[in-house]
Amino acid sequence: MNEKVTNLPLLTPSRPPIAILGVPFDPVTTDETIDAIASMIASRRPHYVVTANVDFVVQALDDIELRKIIFDSHLVVCDGMPLVWASRFLGNPLPERVTGSDLTPRLLAAAERQGWRVFYLGGRQESLDNAVRASVLRHPRLQVVGAYSPPFKPLLDLDHAEIRRRIVEARPDLLLVAFGCPKQEKWINMYYRELGVPVCIGVGASLAFIGGTLRRAPVWMQRTGTEWMFRLAQEPGRLGGRYGRGVWVFGRAILQQWHMLRNRRKHARLNPQPANPPLPLTASPTARGTAVFIPWTVLTAPERLDAVAVRDFGESWLQAGETARLAIDLNATRFVDSTGVGLLVRLRKRAGLRQVPLTLCRTTPAVEKALTLMRIGDFFDRIDAVPTYPGEAPQIDRSPAVSILSTPAGLAIDWSGEITAVHIPDLARQVEPRIASLPPGARVEIRLTGVSFIDSSGIGLFVGLKKRAWRQEILVVYREPSPAVRNVIRLTHLQEYLLEEPRP
Repeated sequence: MNEKVTNLPLLTPSRPPIAILGVPFDPVTTDETIDAIASMIASRRPHYVVTANVDFVVQALDDIELRKIIFDSHLVVCDGMPLVWASRFLGNPLPERVTGSDLTPRLLAAAERQGWRVFYLGGRQESLDNAVRASVLRHPRLQVVGAYSPPFKPLLDLDHAEIRRRIVEARPDLLLVAFGCPKQEKWINMYYRELGVPVCIGVGASLAFIGGTLRRAPVWMQRTGTEWMFRLAQEPGRLGGRYGRGVWVFGRAILQQWHMLRNRRKHARLNPQPANPPLPLTASPTARGTAVFIPWTVLTAPERLDAVAVRDFGESWLQAGETARLAIDLNATRFVDSTGVGLLVRLRKRAGLRQVPLTLCRTTPAVEKALTLMRIGDFFDRIDAVPTYPGEAPQIDRSPAVSILSTPAGLAIDWSGEITAVHIPDLARQVEPRIASLPPGARVEIRLTGVSFIDSSGIGLFVGLKKRAWRQEILVVYREPSPAVRNVIRLTHLQEYLLEEPRP
């Protein structure tokens, strides 16, 4: 619990992170991205990297599961000039775009030099075969240890066991997944932990570019941010509606984020505030009875948690998060910009990697407004007071809980907390035997009001329970889904199957 985090790339304090519509972009160049991935591979721990473009960001606005995947990812890079322009517009410019189409060939070259084992997953068979041939031709010493194009199906209908078997047997260092967004990111999030691959990346159409199935835009279009026009000309039917919606939704949302920032800056000019916040107040490890508590730190945020302030003290906050549990007191904060939110996100991600809590204390309306605008408020724990007892950091338990009661008709089950890939095996062990023991004709009602978050693995569990019960002539009914659950079920197009009872 006290080990120092080494598997998240460390960025200099002069280049703080920036949150664009809730997506926390790491301000890295392509070279720095490759260096970070090399460090991840050297650590031998599982990681996943997200390359987010405008379409990705727009989809995440309506997809809570995708937002959470981005929020928890080990590295988020900017895949598109419009996002670079937006970062400049918001006052914290990203150094450059890091497109998957540029990054993938560079990674393959690094893999040849470093001896990394590479596995290609997804894409049409012809495109995949072409990508393998072109990669080996260009990099003769490249170790392509596997390439698999599973039949095209919805995410939950894929033969996950066969895909996992092939990858585990191949033991790659780098897994390139080309299922398209957001399917590839959701699949990676479901399985990257158990696969044990040091780095998984969703690469979209990059394999098709490598194999020559699709042509990239001329260099001048790539540099001027008009590459999307070339892609649209190649695939107008598939990309036309997506690009049109992306331009409208992204542009409107960015203006909304900027508008909030502009108003606050005007206020700040009339009421200047010092940029340096008070130093963190740290409690020492404290023994209480036979238990030894991990030290915790209270970080007091300034009135303006903006890019200037983050450049002054962001690195010291990150260092504090390496050795302690954090409580961030935001009672004095009257303004937070996209850089301040980015710092909070990074602190939360690092705390998650160390499996220790990070809690926001006494959040002001300005902070709540920023988190709500970026649709990431649900990913932070918040309390109304600052902790005072040494060693007892505030924490909110998000782990899932199951309550099972026998009824005259069968079972009544209450689920609460988060239901993710990490929790599925334990949840299945608790519930499946109880349902299997029921006689034909029994009824199982599963109440979902208390479920704060669910990913596609959880939806897969719901579907599996219902199917297995149906084979035993047992009816499983899901009741009162929380908004987060309903959002994920809607995006998997399973509302009718999971949420509506069959008609007699």
